Order: sequence, then structure tokens, then C-alpha cells
Amino acid sequence: MIAIEEIEQLSATNLGNITVLAGDDLGQYSEIKQKLFERVGFDKSDLLYSYFDLSEDDYLVAEMDLESLPFLSDYKIVILDNFLDITTSKKNYLEEESLKRFETYLENPVATTRLILCAPGKLDGKRRLVKLLKRDAKVIEATVVKEAELKAYFQRYAHKEGLHFENGAFEDLLIKSNYDYSAIQKNLAFLISYKKTDNISSADIATAIPKTLQDNIFDLTQLVILGRVDESFALTHDLRLQGEDDIKLIAVMLGQFRTFLQVKLLFEQGKNESQITSDLSYYLGRKVNPYQVRYALRDARTLSISFLKFALKRLIETDEAIKRGSADKEYLFDKVLLQLITYQA
Repeated sequence: MIAIEEIEQLSATNLGNITVLAGDDLGQYSEIKQKLFERVGFDKSDLLYSYFDLSEDDYLVAEMDLESLPFLSDYKIVILDNFLDITTSKKNYLEEESLKRFETYLENPVATTRLILCAPGKLDGKRRLVKLLKRDAKVIEATVVKEAELKAYFQRYAHKEGLHFENGAFEDLLIKSNYDYSAIQKNLAFLISYKKTDNISSADIATAIPKTLQDNIFDLTQLVILGRVDESFALTHDLRLQGEDDIKLIAVMLGQFRTFLQVKLLFEQGKNESQITSDLSYYLGRKVNPYQVRYALRDARTLSISFLKFALKRLIETDEAIKRGSADKEYLFDKVLLQLITYQA
């Protein structure tokens, strides 16, 4: 069961004494946090609820609410938001004394208080607080969902909304959304408004879901790799008409070619897809989307390391030249595109 399905089973009446919502998939985390608030009927004006943002509010004030009795009700719901002190985040809001007081509360929580902790980030399993919470609380974590679970959940979701996908179209939706929970949710909303109830084809997905800058730069990169000069410059022209700056185009292309080179080098060291994802996450200091690695491996398969190094070098040099103002930026960008298209080892 994925996090959103766990949230859908909660309500104000079946909450336990302590519920923890955390997760390092921040897009999914934001979505299910909103859903959690809806499920428990959160209303700032209702005396049943108390809300404290620990990035702004003093914990000692929140503590008084935690320990006070409910007003004209059998229970009260207290929400402590941005509780980063239980995550691996370097940013903390509570002082040591406050953390000790909270730990004391966890050892003997008030029976009439329903506490919800919202912690954007990965739970720090080494902390005593986290160990206590995992022992005594209901913990829901928004982490990257496995492909099979992601597909199954959104297939059920689409079916409830009356959408039926033609052969291959649902896979196209997942690829278009980079297998990202929030992107799939958003793109399904586009499809629902576009076609309501009907069969969805791959053509519908291409028409209804707007292209992102990343999509357009990916297309441009593919055209460059395939040596299609006229189409490369036509797409560049269209992007400029849409208001995209050449420096931004270079930045996104740099990111794509850098990823190609990274996965290519690791693959040639004998690493598999899972190991490459793990290594990149460690080197970059952030969680890398495994599907990004999968498609980078596919797209970099026919590219040589010498070409990828050349592409990165020339894009970096062009970026510096534009920022120095050594020549017209459109001329410099068009020049580097031509150099990449005509590259010969």
C-alpha cells in the first residue's frame, strides 16, 4: 500500500494518539499532506484543531496545547508542521531542551490529544525520537514509489475517473511524467479536463499534456545527436519565441549531457541500473530518480564518452562566453549547436 492509500483510510475519528507524515519525495509529500488535512477535516477556526508551524512558532506554546484537555469534545487534534528535527535535514528548529520535553511527552502522551507530526524529509533513523515514533506512532512516509505500485495505483485512479487507455497509452503517460507521482497526478488532471470519459490514445497524451522546457530540450538534444540541423534550429527558434533564454537552454542541455556522461561512465565500470542510481545519489548529495537513470542509460547507449566530454566542454565554454558578453548570445548558442551536430571523433 502506498502512502496516499494509507492517508485515504484515515479520518478524524480513527486517528491514533500520534500520526507521523514524512518523506523525501517532496512533491508526493505535499500532495498527501493536503489530503491528510482534508481527511481529518482540518479547520483553523474550529477549536477542535490546533496548528503550529515549528519554523515560526515556539514549541513551548505548542506543548501547552498538547497537554491541555479538549474544549467541549472527547478529543482534540494538534498539528506540528515542519518538524525537521526528526529528519536528516541540517536545518533544525527546536532547542535541545525542547526536544527532551517532547521526548518526555511521547513516553506518556495525553489520551485525549491526537497529535499529527508533519516532517518534510527523510526520517533520521538514528535519532531516539524517531525510534520512539516508529515504535508507538502510525508512520506514513512519502518515498519514491515502486514502478509496479505506481502503475497499479494510477490505473485504479484513472478508472475511477472514467478514463480508459488504449494499448501503450498509459505507459506513454508514465514516461511523459518521468514516473513521478506528482507529475502523473497533474497530467491525469489535464487528460480528465481534455477528454472527460473516453478512450485515451498516445496522440491524446501528446496533445493534452503541455510540453515542459525539459521535454523540449530533450527533443532538441535528440535532434542534435541525430544530426538534424534544420529541425534543431527550428526548435531553438520556437523556444526563443516562447521567451526562453539561451542561457537557460544551455543550463538544461548541460544537465542532460552531464547525466548521460555520468551514467555512461558508471555503466562501463560494470554497474547496473540500481547501483548507478545509488552511486549518483551519493555523489550528488540528493536522491536521484531511478527512472531518470533508466532513460539516460537508454539514450546514452550509442553516444561515445569522447563526444559527451566534448559536448560538456563546449557548452560550458559557450555559457561563459555569453555571460562575458563576448558575442551575441543567439549567435554563440547556434554556433555550439552546429559544433555538436557536426562533431567527428
